[in-house]
Amino acid sequence: MSSTDAKVEQMFQILLDPQEKGTEKKQKASQNLVVLAREDAGAEKIFRSNGVQLLQRLLDTGETDLMLAALRTLVGICSEHQSRTVATLSVLGTRRVVSILGVESQAVSLAACHLLQVMFDALKEGAKKGFRGKEGAIIVDPARELKVLISNLLDLLTEAGVSGQGRDNALTLLIKVVPRKSFKDPNNSLTLWVIDQGLKKILEVGGSLQEPPGELTVTGNSRMSASILLSKLFDDLKCDAERENFHRLCENYIRSWFEDHGLAGKLRAIQTVSCLLQGPCDAGNRALELSGVMESVIALCASEREEEQLVAVEALIHAAGKAKRASFITANGVSLLKDLYKRSEKDSIRIRALVGLCKLGSAGGTDFSMKQFAEGSTLKLAKQCRKWLCNEQIDAGTRRWAVEGLAYLTFDADVKEEFVEDEAALKALFQLSRSEERSVLFAVASALVNCTNSYDYEEPDPKMVELAKYAKQHVPEQHPKDKPSFVRARVKKLLAAGVVSAVTCMVKADSPVLTNSCRELLSRVFLALVEEAEDRGTVVAQGGGKALLPLALEGTDVGQTKAAQALAKLTITSNPEMTFPGERVYEVVRPLVSLLHLNCSGLQNFEALMALTNLAGISERLRQKILKEKAVPMIEGYMFEDHELIRRAATECMCNLAMSKEVQDLFEAEGNDRLKLLVLYSGEDDELLRRAAAGGLAMLTSMRPSLCNRIPQVTTHWLEILQSLLLSPNQELQHRGAVVVLNMVEASRETASTLMESEVLEILSVLAKGPAGPVTKAATACLGKAVEYGLIKPNQDGE
Repeated sequence: MSSTDAKVEQMFQILLDPQEKGTEKKQKASQNLVVLAREDAGAEKIFRSNGVQLLQRLLDTGETDLMLAALRTLVGICSEHQSRTVATLSVLGTRRVVSILGVESQAVSLAACHLLQVMFDALKEGAKKGFRGKEGAIIVDPARELKVLISNLLDLLTEAGVSGQGRDNALTLLIKVVPRKSFKDPNNSLTLWVIDQGLKKILEVGGSLQEPPGELTVTGNSRMSASILLSKLFDDLKCDAERENFHRLCENYIRSWFEDHGLAGKLRAIQTVSCLLQGPCDAGNRALELSGVMESVIALCASEREEEQLVAVEALIHAAGKAKRASFITANGVSLLKDLYKRSEKDSIRIRALVGLCKLGSAGGTDFSMKQFAEGSTLKLAKQCRKWLCNEQIDAGTRRWAVEGLAYLTFDADVKEEFVEDEAALKALFQLSRSEERSVLFAVASALVNCTNSYDYEEPDPKMVELAKYAKQHVPEQHPKDKPSFVRARVKKLLAAGVVSAVTCMVKADSPVLTNSCRELLSRVFLALVEEAEDRGTVVAQGGGKALLPLALEGTDVGQTKAAQALAKLTITSNPEMTFPGERVYEVVRPLVSLLHLNCSGLQNFEALMALTNLAGISERLRQKILKEKAVPMIEGYMFEDHELIRRAATECMCNLAMSKEVQDLFEAEGNDRLKLLVLYSGEDDELLRRAAAGGLAMLTSMRPSLCNRIPQVTTHWLEILQSLLLSPNQELQHRGAVVVLNMVEASRETASTLMESEVLEILSVLAKGPAGPVTKAATACLGKAVEYGLIKPNQDGE
């Protein structure tokens, strides 16, 4: 301990020595501090050695390397330790810590973001545990500290001189920290407090324009992050009164800008409406209905100035998302958008006008009969979108709109076919999905879902279709090129173009834009890619298995289920230890068990059982993990299923699990019919079910001799079943039957006597004379044991 004390002091001396500026010694000292702080004892030592004050001096130097070292050391000090976190905040000052987010250096801003996340986690844990730190010191109410931190983050959003990156990091933290993690938690007071204190500040970021001087500094992702935060806050509200308050605050803010600040105010108000339409669209739609807003949007589309046109056209595009509004825009805005598309000299305006047309052109969705535009128009629009997408001279922010256009147009199967044929466009799409332009993720995922037809589609009941036609109701029609053979061909082309690595990179993107709905789209794409068994090797080789795990553990219920099903398909056909190397294989168990729930389809249940059978056959540790996830009762339930494939898969899974002591105990427990079920299934017509059940019996009777004596008690047909196994033409069934009989003969003289008095003796005698093999060996061993018991005598030849 004393040597650690000396080391800490020595390192701080080197770091704070002006003579050592930029030396290798200083760099080494800073790395040592970070490493020490990662261990709890080291962190405590630094903390008690006046470390926080010394780290504050490092932060005050303004040198990037020293600031990074200080922030990373503070992460170690505060990690999972509430009282040290509160002490650190009181020494450094909450405002000071939050202000580091706004510095120009991207690395320092990110490190500060990580530190604040660790602080929030420590405080939130404390709020749950009744205000006690790790070492039991009672400290101030963490809920107050939380609010002070959040209040400073909200202030940072509208401060002048804060970098765009810092603003984005503040929004990301608010997205992670404020809304409830689960709707089971009844307390949404933090959300209500943030809406009352900071909604206007969030709207100010959402409504900011990138161009004019004097505005807030924002990045291309800031407005999208603000939209996501607004959406999360709105979704976290519990009743109509809370939602009404949210609407009122938004409308008052938009009205104040729209009515009192001239043209600049109108632009800001329209931009804010766009932000709401991309987030909580109910609030956006209500804002659009404010008097004069829609008229101003239409009027500004014809403006001479590019930035005014941009704001208005974007608002028009977002407004066209709802069918209710789309009909108004189809009547009033199509000619205007066409005019802008044809006459504007600016690519940025033309591409947005084109997206507006794409959005209106796809209003019929996948319904082939509802064509909005003349034949061939959508193909022309798509061709232009692909052209812009491939043009690397245009910046990523503008090319994103080309992807938005394709996300709508790919509802049309002709467009899908042309798009997957265009290798350059696919490569450009995947390239863009990996870029810093994060707001493109949802559009890319949507286009891929459309191309792979992985959206939910149910074949309409033919009788209902006839009825609808008779009643002169509209019946949706499927495009001829959306048939399964076309979809399979498209998936093959996407795989060849490298779709797996692109989607894998999108999953890794740690960005608020990767929302739960975006995750769901990516899960759908993965499920479509692994549909065919021969494609699964490609998906695994390009990192698909690794990318599916986070999708199966977080997101919407539908998204998690789709990702879990894709994991099941991979686990069935490839070696799980190769697909999920190392410890990762244990993470697969929970998503697979989730597919056993009754709300999943029969196919999902079947695939989960097959995958779990594979895992249960690998190691005892994996079997323990399956038991820990409470899968056994569900698997037992499926052993009674009517569907023969599900029943067989459940029986196979149970037989593999029977290698575990806990499962053997269940079979041995008094008063249950588990053993009876296996014996009866060993006599079923379905050969594969018989094989699984007889295999389970062979294993259980080997491990637990006490079960041998119970077999004659569970059913009167036990002898017939064993005889039919021994007489089966199938070698595997014969072997399993012979092993069960051998185990029973070895278990007790009484059971052996019953068997030898029946036709089993004759069958064994014949089998013992057969060609050498496992069946002959087992039959000979049975007869040998019977001779030993004195139940039968050997032949004159000594056989």
